Amino acid sequence: MTPLFWAAVLLYAVATVLYLGFLVGLPDRLAPWARWALGLGFIVNLCEIGARGVAGLHPVSSVRETIGFLAWVAVGVFLFMERKRPLPAVGAVVAPGSLVLLLAARLSPEADSTNLAMGVVGRVHILLAAIGISFFAVAASSALLYLLEERQLKRRRLTTVVKRGAALETLDRVAHRYVLIGFPIFTVALVAGVWWSAKIASSLRPEHVIAAVAWVAFAVVLVARVTAGWRGRRAAEITLFGFAATLVVLAFYLVRAVT
Repeated sequence: MTPLFWAAVLLYAVATVLYLGFLVGLPDRLAPWARWALGLGFIVNLCEIGARGVAGLHPVSSVRETIGFLAWVAVGVFLFMERKRPLPAVGAVVAPGSLVLLLAARLSPEADSTNLAMGVVGRVHILLAAIGISFFAVAASSALLYLLEERQLKRRRLTTVVKRGAALETLDRVAHRYVLIGFPIFTVALVAGVWWSAKIASSLRPEHVIAAVAWVAFAVVLVARVTAGWRGRRAAEITLFGFAATLVVLAFYLVRAVT
């Protein structure tokens, strides 16, 4: 592991501690410092990805590289969102989640069988899937906070999560917006994946079915919001289910790659 990797891990870890500290009631001034730490980690992580690319380990060269790229994009999506709407409570979910993904990507066994002959379609599939899931990660973080806050409000427990978190309507709107952005990207990724599998005569695998289930879940969130007015808890639960399904797909690919 390079110094750039450890520097990115350290900065993400500092951001995680600061964001979580803010969420549990430590001083408000922690939020800007958390954002700075995460932003610096994002820049260092970009340099680390670039250095690995120079060495031939670009983001679509293997499952491990793709997961590391996904963590970086998720942080970037969150930071971009914060430019207009500061939501440090969401950062308390995004920062540790990205840190875990980066560690899993870089510290997993290196017996990764890279398919250099995957072709343009295969690489487009992997790249777009990672980007789409990154948007879903921010949506799922907002959905998780929505469910936590709603549960505590129903129990009339005004904990620091409720006091420091965003309004329920804001969290619901953010989750919807990022599912809306990620869905067409993920859809193109799935189409490219089907085309790629057909070209290499790949048989149907469990992760293919689970990816389709995730796509259906996000489609339901978007369509039902318009046709049936699904918002709030129901939409948050389905968003989390869809994102969990995408994580299961990543786990399948990672386990297969390192065994």
